[in-house]
Amino acid sequence: MNATRPLLANGFLKRSVDELKRLSSIAWKLEGVKGPSGPRPLYDFKTRASVDDCIIMSDDIIGGSSKSNLEFVDRSDTNLNPSTGAQTPSPARYARFHGQISTSLPAGRPNIQRSGYAAFRTPDQPPTVFGRSVWDIDPYTYLAMRIKSDGRAYFINLQTEAVEPTDLHQHRLFAKRPGQWETVMVKWNDFVRTNHGFVVEPQTELLRQKVRSIGIGLTDRIEGPFELCIAQVWATNHATDGATIVTSEESELKNRKGKKIHW
Repeated sequence: MNATRPLLANGFLKRSVDELKRLSSIAWKLEGVKGPSGPRPLYDFKTRASVDDCIIMSDDIIGGSSKSNLEFVDRSDTNLNPSTGAQTPSPARYARFHGQISTSLPAGRPNIQRSGYAAFRTPDQPPTVFGRSVWDIDPYTYLAMRIKSDGRAYFINLQTEAVEPTDLHQHRLFAKRPGQWETVMVKWNDFVRTNHGFVVEPQTELLRQKVRSIGIGLTDRIEGPFELCIAQVWATNHATDGATIVTSEESELKNRKGKKIHW
């Protein structure tokens, strides 16, 4: 065990130095006054380790039969145009979230009345000398994702340093071009506080300075296979050309009485 301590120390030190560089850059460029000079990368899926570190969930934790997987896809050798050798618009490396949704209820557990979901989220960020790592997205307007969807009703899930640990802030992930790579953007202010999939009251504002993780879930309870590919997640103030900008009216979240929530 002693042999691993230098490695842990080196990783901790590198993260701390990287965070110091980022904070110094913000101060040097006066971003606190002028605003960010560009987008902020939050998470990408360009390495096997970044995909393997994610946390995968499904209803099998309560005895359900749904299956979910998150696998690393590397097509860097085949992601070139044969005639020109140039990169194609499709990402060379990304994560493939896939599996099978089943709504069958577990046998011998009458207390379970609902089943059929799958999800994944990014890992908790490792600490630095500045403390526990979180994303401060307060200076930004949009959450952006580069995805390829099968068109099913996925949700974006945000986890923050909330008082209630099971609370999430959610928004529907609408794909306008299923089967094709596209950039989807959602305003941070349009996310809604939920608990176990239902909107809760009173609503509290998203803790924009303390975002812990970002994930995607599928809760449409439609039996059958699903597949969503994701390459990158970032925060930005500028809409990308050709991006799908999702509005709050499209969220389709409901309260515990089954009524849709309108802003």
